[in-house]
Amino acid sequence: MRILGESSMNDHNRNTEYLLKQLHTGTLDSYMKKDVPPPPFHEYIVRMCAERNETRAHIIKRAGINRTYGHQLFNGTRMPSRDKVIQLAFGFGLDLDQTQELLDVSRKGRLAPQVQRDAAILYAVLHNFDIEQTQVLLESYGMQTLGM
Repeated sequence: MRILGESSMNDHNRNTEYLLKQLHTGTLDSYMKKDVPPPPFHEYIVRMCAERNETRAHIIKRAGINRTYGHQLFNGTRMPSRDKVIQLAFGFGLDLDQTQELLDVSRKGRLAPQVQRDAAILYAVLHNFDIEQTQVLLESYGMQTLGM
């Protein structure tokens, strides 16, 4: 099972080295001005829909999220829980890197293979499970299902 592949680790190490070099050679002020915060979560997922030519309703349905609540997430009137972000990742059919990025944008914390429930979700993402298959997998291990 590939959690972080060799190329991802190399990219991560290169990015870290680059950022450390920037901190070493410049001022903290100049470094902080370069750091662009991610867009608001709802703007990010709306843009994802447009880029993928998907409707919000279709993503919400595939994510297994209540229709009203899902539209509130897309409108920015509700902030998602970590589980809802993960459900949206399944709704969008995201791969591992895209799922982790979605969690980064939401500021809800990446999936960590050291955490059993996260490991089960990672397995589901890596093996292209849909939301129903993922819920069954979690339930079969006596873990809390997503969104419950």
